[in-house]
Amino acid sequence: MENNRGQWGSNFGFLMAAIGSAVGLGNIWGFPYKMGKSGGFAFLLIYLILVVFVGVVVMLGELALGRKTGKGTMGAYLAFSKKYAFVGFMGVASGFLILSFYSVLGGMVMRYMIAFLLQLLGLDGFAGQGGGFFGFLLYDYGGMLFFYALFMIITVYIVMGGIEKGIEKFSAVAMPALFFILLFVIVYVAFQPGAADGYAFMFKPDFSVFTNPEIGFFGVLKAAAGQMFFSLSLGMGCMITYGSYLSKKENLQKNALIIPFADTMVALMAGMAVMPACAAFGVDYGRGPGLLFVSMQTVFANMGSFGNFIGFLFYFLVFIAAVTSSISLLEVSTTFEIDRTMAKGKEPNRKKITLIYALAIFVVGLPVCLDALGSGGAAVKAPFEILGIEAGGAGFAMWNDCWLDLYDMISEGVLMPLGALVMSVLIGWVWNTKTIKEECEESGHAFTGFKMFEVCYKFIVPVVLVIVLYAQIMDFFG
Repeated sequence: MENNRGQWGSNFGFLMAAIGSAVGLGNIWGFPYKMGKSGGFAFLLIYLILVVFVGVVVMLGELALGRKTGKGTMGAYLAFSKKYAFVGFMGVASGFLILSFYSVLGGMVMRYMIAFLLQLLGLDGFAGQGGGFFGFLLYDYGGMLFFYALFMIITVYIVMGGIEKGIEKFSAVAMPALFFILLFVIVYVAFQPGAADGYAFMFKPDFSVFTNPEIGFFGVLKAAAGQMFFSLSLGMGCMITYGSYLSKKENLQKNALIIPFADTMVALMAGMAVMPACAAFGVDYGRGPGLLFVSMQTVFANMGSFGNFIGFLFYFLVFIAAVTSSISLLEVSTTFEIDRTMAKGKEPNRKKITLIYALAIFVVGLPVCLDALGSGGAAVKAPFEILGIEAGGAGFAMWNDCWLDLYDMISEGVLMPLGALVMSVLIGWVWNTKTIKEECEESGHAFTGFKMFEVCYKFIVPVVLVIVLYAQIMDFFG
């Protein structure tokens, strides 16, 4: 039966929204810096293999669960049995926590976007700090709070509009715009002297990283798997939620191929914008999380006056990518409450529900906004300061570095891979993969390649997720 909670107006609108959910900071920020730290081509090759054999099948499973039940993350599992409710709860909780720190980063992206816009207008957008703007920004609590709140307000406004008039309407314009802006940046960077070295780093076969004792094959594997899972918005309830608003006539198999393909293309394009730019201006590929802010600011500063325009365009496209993901994360919580309200026989008030959850997320994200990302001596103490642990000393682990890492450890490090692992076991061994096959064929399209899908769900996906879960925990706890 068609659900009465709203539906996508068109398959194109759904695809733009789903691709937008997948395309976010994970693509524009995470993919380039993780590739830079994990050997370039070796990372890329493993990433592509994982997308084909894990990403696509998990994507299809989540979309099918959502459409079959017509419910969000929690409701989808409750539809099978109350004993599986904990799996849905992990998805809702992970999305809630991720948005609490994701919005802080989104606000920082907006601050850089405005800074380059001011530079274009002949004003000092970097408050006299130049290359030290990032450090200044972290301790500018008023600015951090303002842009954090502004980013959340934009997210809330779009989600309040509903599925068709809010999320779909925004995504149908934002995603094509992101693609063309990114394409423009790529073309401009390609003509910079020295850019070819960046392409070689990405595409020239080189597996020397596998013999690096500090990284090795499994280090690259867990980095690629973790990035692939986070980038595709899997395990956090987004695709189950979006799938619940899909019409039965839509071809799930085709959509489950298009979304990972488009997401991977954007990730590659982001790499083709960032890596050659870093090569052209002598910036380290493996700078880590600071690549998006410190490194790229240096790159644009070295481009001369036109660099301000390119810098504004770059951070504008990152902002678009961040918003298209944040609205899907907030929609997970909103749909969860809408389903609960409807289950009680009441009429849900989407605007009220969205606002309440957004306020709760905003409060939870305040420590991330005010701890200067663990730089020390901030308005809110970082976890390691509260615990009285010396930074980098005995007993220091990644999770107590800052509040962002703590929330990330709980959500991306544990809840997401654990929830996805349980889901893969349920589909592969408990409910039977034919459950997904039957839902996919509701559209009238035969499920070609079902045997391969079954093998992946029963064996490949659980093994990869165990590796991801283990690697994430080891990363956070050492």
